[in-house]
Amino acid sequence: MRRREFITLLGGAAAWPMSARAQQAAMPVIGFLSGRSFDDSMEMMTALGQGLNEQGFAEHQNLKIEYRWADGHYDRLPALAADLVRSQVAVILAVGSVPSPLAAKAATSTIPIVFVVGGDPVRFNLVATLNRPGGNVTGVSVLSGPLSAKRLELLRELVPRAGVIACLVNPNNPEAEGQLTDIQAAARMFGQELLLLNASTDDELHTAFATLARERATGLFLGNDAFFCAPS
Repeated sequence: MRRREFITLLGGAAAWPMSARAQQAAMPVIGFLSGRSFDDSMEMMTALGQGLNEQGFAEHQNLKIEYRWADGHYDRLPALAADLVRSQVAVILAVGSVPSPLAAKAATSTIPIVFVVGGDPVRFNLVATLNRPGGNVTGVSVLSGPLSAKRLELLRELVPRAGVIACLVNPNNPEAEGQLTDIQAAARMFGQELLLLNASTDDELHTAFATLARERATGLFLGNDAFFCAPS
């Protein structure tokens, strides 16, 4: 989604419903909830700042942003979301995989929530339908799952004589099952052998890479997950 469209969506969400902002201070406050880390989100932060500036907003001047980072640890998200709700933010921007908007939705049914995810928001009960989200949640999905076949095809082009390709996912991510289904379907299409690996902690990540080396995998297909992007 282009930056202008996303900022327009975010700004529009901040206007509904008025009851959610009745006790807000004069300067509007955006709650920013991410499954990723600050260091891993610099590009997004830059784009967000530029987009807000284009709409006449400048952080610390006529807008405040409350940031909450889970650093790839999804179990922290419910408490972080609850903290934003207690802060009475005008709108919550939930990014960095499906667990972020799920935590925000569980924390409030009145504060508007705008999400950016890679999975199907209907499948994860974030919205009722794509054209009529309903409730207090709306946002953008890049629907990265259907792109699994193309990603695997590109990997095979890079390594044309690939034997085994490892596939790494985070089992704690609600998107993991769907990702595996899409990846396995793509692998069957190409007749590609997969080595399935799971990791949700640093230790499990080290074990997964040790297995990858031991099994002599010739490529790595990385599942969409904030944990794999967060610095250790």
